[in-house]
Amino acid sequence: MALPLDPAAPRDFDFIIGDWQVRHRRLRSRLTGCTDWEAFDGWSSTVKTLGGFGNLEDNLLAFPDGAFRAIAVRSYCREAGTWSIWWLDGRNPTALDVPVTGRFADNVGLFYAEDVLNGQPIRVRFTWLAQPGANPRWEQAFSNDGGESWETNWTMEFVPAA
Repeated sequence: MALPLDPAAPRDFDFIIGDWQVRHRRLRSRLTGCTDWEAFDGWSSTVKTLGGFGNLEDNLLAFPDGAFRAIAVRSYCREAGTWSIWWLDGRNPTALDVPVTGRFADNVGLFYAEDVLNGQPIRVRFTWLAQPGANPRWEQAFSNDGGESWETNWTMEFVPAA
């Protein structure tokens, strides 16, 4: 049984609800000057939660060295008007990643966090592109200079599952 949605719930992530084949590309190494990309497939399924003030994305990623599962958990804060996104990797099931927080404007969502990579502080940026009539696209970028420059290191294109 599906629980009812709150009519006041935000619709920002409605574009990603459903089942998808995902085309992944990621840099083999991050913030090292690497330009070598690897491509692999994945699948995801997203459902609304929290009466529409959240969603849960179940993922299967087919990395070249083996497949694994992960989830993205998203929740909306009415007071701040922002979304937070957490990532839980099935290979490390006891630790949620630092959440990125942000919002959508003109079908583009920008989300940021402070994190650490290899012992060094970094900024993380997620960009969601949700243009009407186009496949959803997600990008991850890191900055090790406080956001002055960004290295895009992962992209995903979502194609409706057949």
